[in-house]
Amino acid sequence: MTIDFYKKLSETLQTEKRLVLLVVIANEGSSPGRKGFKMLVTKKGMYGTIGGGIMEHKLVEFAETLLDKPQFEPFIKHQIHDKSAPKDQSGMICSGRQTIAFYDIYPDFLPLVNEILTKSNFYITYSNCGINAQCDDSEWLFEESNSLTEKVYIVGGGHVGLALSEVLSKLDFEIHLLDHRENLNTMEQNHFVKSKQVIDFELIDEYVPEGDTVYVVIMSFGYRTDDIIIRKLINKNFKYIGLLGSKEKIATLFHNMIADGFDKERIAQVYAPIGIAIKSETTQEIAISVAAQLIRVKNQNR
Repeated sequence: MTIDFYKKLSETLQTEKRLVLLVVIANEGSSPGRKGFKMLVTKKGMYGTIGGGIMEHKLVEFAETLLDKPQFEPFIKHQIHDKSAPKDQSGMICSGRQTIAFYDIYPDFLPLVNEILTKSNFYITYSNCGINAQCDDSEWLFEESNSLTEKVYIVGGGHVGLALSEVLSKLDFEIHLLDHRENLNTMEQNHFVKSKQVIDFELIDEYVPEGDTVYVVIMSFGYRTDDIIIRKLINKNFKYIGLLGSKEKIATLFHNMIADGFDKERIAQVYAPIGIAIKSETTQEIAISVAAQLIRVKNQNR
């Protein structure tokens, strides 16, 4: 994630005083390095990834040689993952291609890093002119935000909610946690989320925004609260809405909703029982199955 990467860059730069920053600014096809992937290279090591494999190994070695030379201006390298390519072969055969920008980074970059780490919805621009540099004649350009666009609202702060928050914190999701119980120990232990609130589930529709980057995971204390939550949210538009529970409980809940006039097509869009089918039994297995389903939904149109 961008924030975690720049935290590491800040720590490294304060001790190493110079590093090479590699940023994937474009990719096509089955390239292992995707737009936004980053890596920093110093004389003592590296952090991050631009796609791995022999390509990454070669470019890390190349970046290390740059540290023995005078300061350089930003430049790019094209990498084609096809051994029949006439030039720019990466050494990999997975097909596709990617473009990597190289930046020479010194301590005078730290004020910008501080902005990246402290400002909300801050945009970072990578071009041949530099990073967030004024550029009237950019030859290449890539822009990203320091904020995660995919937002998950976990409704239920119990053990599964805690486990799922931990798994998702390592992925590209911004996590928000909601529960109606005061002083819940598993909620107090949850330090993986961006926000957590104790609310009245009757008002939950006021706390969960609609949007095509919003994912709603319902795993509350029991049938009664699940019923309140799903009825409040079913007519809102989300990228994903899922409900934890047994097939029997869910069948009963949906049957009663249909009897009360809720739209069958809306109900059919709910992922229930939640998660991919891996016969998960433990809390951690359930969390992994749900996380995998969220990843599949997130990436299905990419």
